[in-house]
Amino acid sequence: MHSTDASADDTLDLHLPEEFVALFRTAANDATDAATAPEREGLRAHEGLRAHEDLLDGIADWGPSDTPAGAFHLVPVDLERDLALIARWMNDPAVAAYWELTGPQSVTADHLRAQLTGDGRSVPCVGMLDGVPMSYWEIYRADLDQLARYCPVRPHDTGVHLLIGDGADRGRGLGTELIRAVADLVLAGRPACTRVLAEPDVRNRPSVAAFLGAGFRPMGEVDLPAKRAVLMIRAREAPEPSP
Repeated sequence: MHSTDASADDTLDLHLPEEFVALFRTAANDATDAATAPEREGLRAHEGLRAHEDLLDGIADWGPSDTPAGAFHLVPVDLERDLALIARWMNDPAVAAYWELTGPQSVTADHLRAQLTGDGRSVPCVGMLDGVPMSYWEIYRADLDQLARYCPVRPHDTGVHLLIGDGADRGRGLGTELIRAVADLVLAGRPACTRVLAEPDVRNRPSVAAFLGAGFRPMGEVDLPAKRAVLMIRAREAPEPSP
């Protein structure tokens, strides 16, 4: 089972609402004004990082998740460390059919760098299973994504793109277990998020089946710029009523 994302355009083409920009600017200015001169330099250097963490609530700090397949951990991409592996996965024909990032490493590098140097609405991650890198994920703010132009989204809705790297790991239910684990991580790590979204290509039946098995509900089909997709949603469960 692999991702249905066809291009970086789906997650990198919207401007942040002004209220978000103003919020980050105000917080940064307040902190900088209260700091000493050396501290101000450090604060300015990390303003972008704090903004990224605010948009997706510090994915790097979410920690591992226990799954039936082992301990799973989302680790934000380090371009120098991870590029060769992710580029190899992108050149697998089964992956390339949906991601369309075949070619030299520079193609994958451009896709990753656009997210890593962007405003933080999409964070590329390597999925580690028992310490072994075996999948690629993009966790993104669906309410700040092009997806919001094509279907109703709610504030803080969080989207997921993924691919399973090696063919030996596909077709045995592993995707379902990992999708469930990642959805749990998103909902635990992002208290303001009430729904996790996915938009697998309608042709990618194994992907659709994996999301179904992970508790996502199909909400209909939607025409996106690069594909016709099934919009799938896993909602946060409502708390049990008090007795």
